[in-house]
Amino acid sequence: MKRKIVALPGDGIGEVVLKEAIRVLDAVGFEAEYVYGDIGWEFWKKEGNPLPQRTIDLIAEHKVALFGAITSKPKDEAFEELSDELKQKGFVYSSPIVGLRQHFNLDISMRPCHSYEGNPLNFIRRGANNTIEEPMVDVVIFRQNTEGLYGGVEWTNPNDTVYKALMTHPKFVKNFGNTPKEELSISTRIFTKKATERILRAAFEHAKKYGYKSVTVAEKPNVIRETSGMMYKMALQMQKNDYPEIQLWNTNIDAQVMWLTKNPEDYGVIVAGNMFGDIISDGFAGLIGGLGFASSAQFNPDTGVGIFEPTHGSAPKYAKFETPIVNPIAMIESAIMMLDFIEENDKANKIRKAVAEVIKEGKVQTYDMKKMRGAADVVKKGAASTYELTDAIIAKLK
Repeated sequence: MKRKIVALPGDGIGEVVLKEAIRVLDAVGFEAEYVYGDIGWEFWKKEGNPLPQRTIDLIAEHKVALFGAITSKPKDEAFEELSDELKQKGFVYSSPIVGLRQHFNLDISMRPCHSYEGNPLNFIRRGANNTIEEPMVDVVIFRQNTEGLYGGVEWTNPNDTVYKALMTHPKFVKNFGNTPKEELSISTRIFTKKATERILRAAFEHAKKYGYKSVTVAEKPNVIRETSGMMYKMALQMQKNDYPEIQLWNTNIDAQVMWLTKNPEDYGVIVAGNMFGDIISDGFAGLIGGLGFASSAQFNPDTGVGIFEPTHGSAPKYAKFETPIVNPIAMIESAIMMLDFIEENDKANKIRKAVAEVIKEGKVQTYDMKKMRGAADVVKKGAASTYELTDAIIAKLK
């Protein structure tokens, strides 16, 4: 029987790149039936819900989903785009992808950042004696995906119960005790031991399986002592007891961002909380060519639910072009991660090899790879369209 995969185009270029990934999956011989789900901005505007229950039900049934891209806007802008008949019904916009993570407890997010040989967008630096160096980056970021600053426990003008609780903390009294409640906006950063243990374990296991020499905790335990401090303390104990052969490195997130361009080749597996993991994965993505090469997986190993998506946005202005120009590789690599997740490893490796060969040859390059500004006329100026780059990858598969 064909496996059923939930396809979630989302917004903007999401629909474009998802179709290209499915073309590649078809070409490699992956037999699946794609069940399309509703998600994104249009459903927010028309229904007051960017993540309808029917889509949640689809994912619950079929477990595995490919997701394109999403448009997300601040609260006030989102309210203005809501249809008039819904504006008085109390709807408040929240990110549907965050909603999916929390509903299905997709607490493990994995974001690989690997340089491709021949990619003109690879990071280069000046070396000794005025030489030019091109360090090859091979980093996998494990991001705790459901807690921390993205947990959604927030208040503006907190109610009396919350305010009284905050006033029990001496530093709140000292620094904010004289601030009127209506001037306060508060976002919490909550870590639990269970979820922290899971993301650390996933990072160490990946390092062990694929031969990485180190796991780096990129947090801020010298300042954010309770949450970052807990993660690092747990990592120390885990490394000592279970993974003594793997080095444990501890870096402050701000210093890690600086070291991104100083010695990126030194790092293997990096693990962090939600916000810092988001930041550091985008930073490393910049070294391998940008968001056109940035894929991700988010999954719960206990339930078998996994959602695979590029980390780029919906780029709505590009979606309007008659000929699509966006780089589909991030979406194709996300599909590769999906194949790995469902243990279709041979097919995953064939696509990886095809992508690498196309990039190394350098004959077919989208506008970003040619270092051109994104515009409707880039194909006329020599850049490959989205379709042409996908065609080149499919040709290698054949």
